[in-house]
Amino acid sequence: MGSRVSARLAGLAPSATLAVDAKAKALKAAGEPVIGYGAGEPDFPTPPEIVDAARRACDDPTNYKYTPTAGLPDLREAIVEKTRRDSGLEIAANQVLVTNGGKHAVATAFAALIDPGDEVLIPAPYWTTYPEAVYLAGGRPIAVPTSEANGFRLTVEDLERAVTPATKLLVFVSPSNPTGAIVAPEEVAAIGRWAAERGVWVMADEIYEHLVYGAARHVSLPVVAPEVEDRWVVVNGVAKTYAMTGWRVGWMIGPRDVMDAAVNYQSQTTSNISNISQRAAVAALRGDLSAVAMMREAFDRRRRTMTSMLNAIDGISCVEPEGAFYCFPNVSGLLGRDLAGRRAATSAELAELLLEEIKVAVVPGEAFGAPDYFRLSYALGDDDLVEGLRRLGELVERS
Repeated sequence: MGSRVSARLAGLAPSATLAVDAKAKALKAAGEPVIGYGAGEPDFPTPPEIVDAARRACDDPTNYKYTPTAGLPDLREAIVEKTRRDSGLEIAANQVLVTNGGKHAVATAFAALIDPGDEVLIPAPYWTTYPEAVYLAGGRPIAVPTSEANGFRLTVEDLERAVTPATKLLVFVSPSNPTGAIVAPEEVAAIGRWAAERGVWVMADEIYEHLVYGAARHVSLPVVAPEVEDRWVVVNGVAKTYAMTGWRVGWMIGPRDVMDAAVNYQSQTTSNISNISQRAAVAALRGDLSAVAMMREAFDRRRRTMTSMLNAIDGISCVEPEGAFYCFPNVSGLLGRDLAGRRAATSAELAELLLEEIKVAVVPGEAFGAPDYFRLSYALGDDDLVEGLRRLGELVERS
């Protein structure tokens, strides 16, 4: 007798990041002193003016009804304005689809562009959702390894080694989740030119565009590489910039024919997203960026603290991230070592050991296509950040 579940969904991996976060929260709720570095969400509240806009929206009966599938006209226009302001990309409102968060935008982009057998190049280490969403669309995810030696920054040479006649699309993300790597503007332009020459589509994930530190700079690939013409899609959302992960508002931008197909797809799957969240997103995008400036300052401080503390632990090395809010340390020096009377052979086993022995939750690198690494979010309180790393350092020292 066959499986009761479809083969397609039976072959789908669960989100490792959400699983680690859920386990950490469950242990914390049970009274355990768990410190979780798993979740990719700011630890700040959504700014009050955005919440106020949502409260007002709750009192407006027009928000109790369906709206256009592609999103409220006011929000689509706000996305046009925000895109012009922040990246210099000129688009029209009919090129925008409002989605149920950035993850939904990614999955919809793949559904709109990928046919069975198409290959999608995904720089590794990668966000856990990219390969699974390609798989769901019937495509073949192809990991493109990047090098720790150059800070995990994607290069044209990396892509040349991976491209085949079946390559349809490149996933481009800078700043990167999980590494925090930012590709320099001139290299972004070179990657765009490479895609144009190869006839490869580009999906640029710009969700971390405002979380950039030091001298690093984010640029939008379609802007610095106009050679890609109309073979690009940009996905984004309010989650990271405005501390709105739970509001579930993202968007997809692209050429009109692709967007028409994407809107049609959404009309048959989810219809419009929550009107209340859409009204809140309008307030976010039409407001200033003072909230993200405050968060960025805190994240900048934390990334330097985390990188320094990780590099001070024997057996761990960590490239300093330039963007997002994650460190991605190499923990291979801890594998096989005696830690609290136990030995871990893989980073996944090591993550389990840390949760059980010192109540520290991290996401193992296997989830990101990079065994021997961990992802640690520094989007948590300063005190917890330091305490968890202190526990890790003490565990290594006494073993």
